[in-house]
Amino acid sequence: MHLMRHDTDVAFARLPAGEEPDWDWRAGPLASITFTDSETSVVCAFDTVPEAVVRQGPLTGFEIAGPLDFTTTGVLSGLLEPLARRGISILALSTYDTDWILVDAHRAEDATTTWRRIGHTVAPARLTGGPVA
Repeated sequence: MHLMRHDTDVAFARLPAGEEPDWDWRAGPLASITFTDSETSVVCAFDTVPEAVVRQGPLTGFEIAGPLDFTTTGVLSGLLEPLARRGISILALSTYDTDWILVDAHRAEDATTTWRRIGHTVAPARLTGGPVA
């Protein structure tokens, strides 16, 4: 697999159910809001989240080069199982075209090294989200 490592730190924030963020949550390499009956979750650039908001991070975002076909199986399990063996906690998020893996920023280098050791490519991402040539 080819993974693109993004430089902008990401946060995983929690708001009460039905509440929408009152900050510019669309900044950064990845932005997403998920509403459930019990909470609102926001993934966005870490620096944009107000300090009073419950959040995890900073996180480093790794984007799997896509698009991935919906019939492809085992992509995440093949990438996550080696991290689990190393005790690296993750948050996985899917878009229509690909999957993202968010890792605590202080463990991002460990994740990169782990993936490279088993034959995956990890390269810096361009601002547009594509791999560096």
